[in-house]
Amino acid sequence: MSKIIKPYKDSELGKKEQVAQMFDNISGNYDGLNRVISLGIDVKWRKKVVEIVGKNNPKQILDIATGTGDLALMMSSLNPDKIIGLDISAGMLDVGKQKIAKANLSDKIEMMVGDSEEMPFADNTFDAITVSFGVRNFANLEKGITEIARVLKPTGVLVILETSNPTKFPFKQGYKLYTNLFLPIVGKLFSKDKVAYSYLSESANSFPFGKAFNNILQKNGFTHTKHNPVTFGVATIYTARK
Repeated sequence: MSKIIKPYKDSELGKKEQVAQMFDNISGNYDGLNRVISLGIDVKWRKKVVEIVGKNNPKQILDIATGTGDLALMMSSLNPDKIIGLDISAGMLDVGKQKIAKANLSDKIEMMVGDSEEMPFADNTFDAITVSFGVRNFANLEKGITEIARVLKPTGVLVILETSNPTKFPFKQGYKLYTNLFLPIVGKLFSKDKVAYSYLSESANSFPFGKAFNNILQKNGFTHTKHNPVTFGVATIYTARK
């Protein structure tokens, strides 16, 4: 299990509350800064997630840690009956609601403040559940995954997109320089929250990935787990079933 990394080391708040506070703080410029930091490649990764989810022909989709709704908006192309975007940060959701309204999709996509570890849904509700760059922010990773398994239908699919660490030279060394130096510097220059992007890089570097994360999924209710590294291993797409 990875160690617990919190955004604000001097704060007495728990990780969950700190993560909500951090994303509220950076919600206004998160989308633009995210495009710069990822060089736009994150859009390509999300398209792969949508493609995988689409194979299940889902009618009810839950997007956990939906943030400003990028993935939820992209999955509307699958023509489901309903997409629920769940996030702990009201600030991020407010930005997402504006984007959804602009796209005339407010009847299709519902944005909801909620805790991934205690979700207000019945067992076996969703045909597909997605999490993009969110599981590393769970306060209790195993509890969150168990809760995902609870609300996913037996025939449903879980697709997770998360940062990972390249293992081969020179990408391993280059990625460490990028996350430890470039990402925090850009974050501090353009974000009013000076520690947010240091936390995001630190949490990315320490989070279990590949087989290690597959093992966590398997311990907490999932089978048929697969992982597919993308862009030299700087991110990984996981698929799993109950």
